[in-house]
Amino acid sequence: MKKKQGILSYVFIILGAVMASFSVALILLPNDAIDYGTAGVAIIISKLTGFSLPLCVFFVFLPFLIAGYVFLGRKFTIKATLGSVVYSVGLLVFEKIPFEINTEHFLAVAFGGAILGAGLSLILRNGGCIDGSEILANIIIKKLSDKTGRNYSMTPVLLAFNALVYITVFFVIDVTAALMSLLVYFVATLVIDHYTDHFESIKQVTIITQDQEGIIRDIKTKLNKTCTIMDSRGAIAGDNHTLICFISYFELPIMKDIISEHSGSFSTVSTIEEILR
Repeated sequence: MKKKQGILSYVFIILGAVMASFSVALILLPNDAIDYGTAGVAIIISKLTGFSLPLCVFFVFLPFLIAGYVFLGRKFTIKATLGSVVYSVGLLVFEKIPFEINTEHFLAVAFGGAILGAGLSLILRNGGCIDGSEILANIIIKKLSDKTGRNYSMTPVLLAFNALVYITVFFVIDVTAALMSLLVYFVATLVIDHYTDHFESIKQVTIITQDQEGIIRDIKTKLNKTCTIMDSRGAIAGDNHTLICFISYFELPIMKDIISEHSGSFSTVSTIEEILR
């Protein structure tokens, strides 16, 4: 069952990358809009230099892939690499296909943004990523959390990164492209937030287990996180412990692996908007 789920996750990442590349190449770019994040940076470079867009996308994302391997692990990097390669190849294929939506730019961009958001949601829900800004945000909040002992949302970092992208579009391309791209960001983000439950927010993992020492040790070793421990009692299982841990969305796959390695443990995940101290 676990092997089947692993294979399906790769299939969904491929599907999501194809959807994203279709939206960018055949809907957004022909309608004066661009993708956001590092893909947006790559599109700007391609427009200014005339270099191949798929190559720009891949090489802009490459440093973030390397950083992802260092900070987020091998499993994440494999999935992120698969998504970025499929996305780049998809751009190469789709940009050669004649396709036109006979409607207003506004409607076309809104539709393209929805497809892009759906594709990115598939990738994110299955532990992948094709946007370096998300990796950068995760690394920054991880460093801040390790240094201060507090948990932070990725939202401010992502907003700042994309604000720089759109300001650049405004000055080096034109106003229309900047406004259309903002619409893409708004629509895609709404779709992603709906299907990933606000992936940029802090996640609270509540774990019920009788092997609290083993799970706490693995969480400290693999995630460099700590837990709050509460005594609890199950109607059937009897005495156990409830562990509460706060992590980022990109750390969830590692947490799932940790929990699955300890039989008799189960957990719930919820989104936390703010932690008061």
